[in-house]
Amino acid sequence: MDTMIDFSLLPKLNALLNGVAAVLLVCGYAAIRARRIGLHRAVMSSAFVTSALFLVSYSVYHYGSLHTAYSGPAWAAVPYYALLTSHIVLAVALVPLALITLARALRGDFARHRRIARWTLPVWLYVSVTGVLVYLVLYVIFPGGEG
Repeated sequence: MDTMIDFSLLPKLNALLNGVAAVLLVCGYAAIRARRIGLHRAVMSSAFVTSALFLVSYSVYHYGSLHTAYSGPAWAAVPYYALLTSHIVLAVALVPLALITLARALRGDFARHRRIARWTLPVWLYVSVTGVLVYLVLYVIFPGGEG
């Protein structure tokens, strides 16, 4: 039996996962500022799992579907590509940052965890929010860039 997979919903799922990750990151930051360690641990673990699910979904989408091209007006191309480039570069940097931050927390090395988390959180939040913005540009604001 030949089964076709419909990849068309994955960009929306990816944006949703990025948005959820962003909310969880803000909640995790608020929890640690309030010294609610258990809540911080749970929320940040959820953010990590959510971002890992995003990475799987994103990989499946780009493995199984066509490239989605920018189809907006010329005046918006430079800001869009600047946003996309910064998003991609920081997303690549985020992988080791998040893994190191998580590993230090799991080992109980909280002094070093805090030092790297001060870098990881803003990068992770930026990547999550800009992921949603890229989706909005490609699929909501200027749709029609399948190519």
